Formats: sequence, C-alpha cells, structure tokens
Amino acid sequence: MKITIMGRGNMGKAIGHNLAMGNEVAYYGSHDTVQEFGDLVILAVPYPALASIAKQYQQELKGKVVVDITNPLNFKTWDELVVPADSSAAQQLQTALPDSQVLKAFNTNFAATLMSGKVGQNVTTVLVAGDDDDAKQVLKDALAQSPLRVMDAGKLKRARELEAVGFMQMTLAASKQIGWDGGFGLNA
Repeated sequence: MKITIMGRGNMGKAIGHNLAMGNEVAYYGSHDTVQEFGDLVILAVPYPALASIAKQYQQELKGKVVVDITNPLNFKTWDELVVPADSSAAQQLQTALPDSQVLKAFNTNFAATLMSGKVGQNVTTVLVAGDDDDAKQVLKDALAQSPLRVMDAGKLKRARELEAVGFMQMTLAASKQIGWDGGFGLNA
C-alpha cells in the first residue's frame, strides 16, 4: 500500500517505522508541496496545521483515508484542550474534508512506545476512532506486519475521549510523573 506521512518529527518517523513494514511510505514536511498522496495519509503535524492542510489539499484528499494524530492542547498553559467540549480535532478535520474518511489514531501513543512496540510489559495498542469501518480496516491492514495492536475505539465522536487521554498522558510526562517512553497500556 502507498502511504503518505505529513510530518517528519518523532511521531511521523515512529509511525512510519511501523507502516514501512510491508508498505511504501513517503514523508513530507508540513510545509512541503505534496504531488501525489497515497491511499492512506497520516497527518503527523501540530493541531494548528490541520486547517491549512485541509484547505490546501481538500480535492487531492478526496476518497483517501486521512489519519489525524493530533492532541489539540493549549501548549502555552498545558491546562486545556482548545477544541469545543462537544467536538474534537478529528471531527473538525472531517468537516473540512467531507469527501475523505477521517480517523483518529496514534494520539494516545508516544513515539518511543511506537518504536519499541511496548508500553511497559504490554504491546503498544493503537486506538482508532472513525465512522467508516472500511477506513479502519485500511489502517489495520497497513499495520498488520508491525508489532502494534490495533483496537477499534468506536465512532469518530469518540475522538474527543481519545484526545483527553492523549492530553492526560502528555501532561503526566511533561510533569515527569511518567517518562516519554511510558503511557497507558491495555491488556486484551
């Protein structure tokens, strides 16, 4: 499968590390011009970049599975999410990309746990929310050769809870209560 990752930071590289197991992955910086998108597009960019990417590439992303990994927190205060309480970054992205299948995934994982495939003694679990079951299967298939476990977290409206979990993990790590190689693990 051809996969496009927008974002060359730690998360983009860690996600790409897993997706490259059996797939063709192309990386772009958030300010690069993408000539051709793969069938699966990972937006490993900061939350504020989502709106401009959606506006610039709305037509090119039509029919694509687009994965939002952002945690829309207030990075000045580290004290709140900046999206309305009844919404999420992923739901906003779906509105901006009405002809794409938007998923929320990877935002409850740290780069280190994606690279190692472990959270403590647990296999790293990627929680995925989205309204299109076929799109979820595309992501699951793309990760099939990786050590990661993929778990369906429900409809796209569940992205709000995933963002809250991601926010909590980040604040715990930022306050040095857990390491950036830690996080929440799931037993299945």
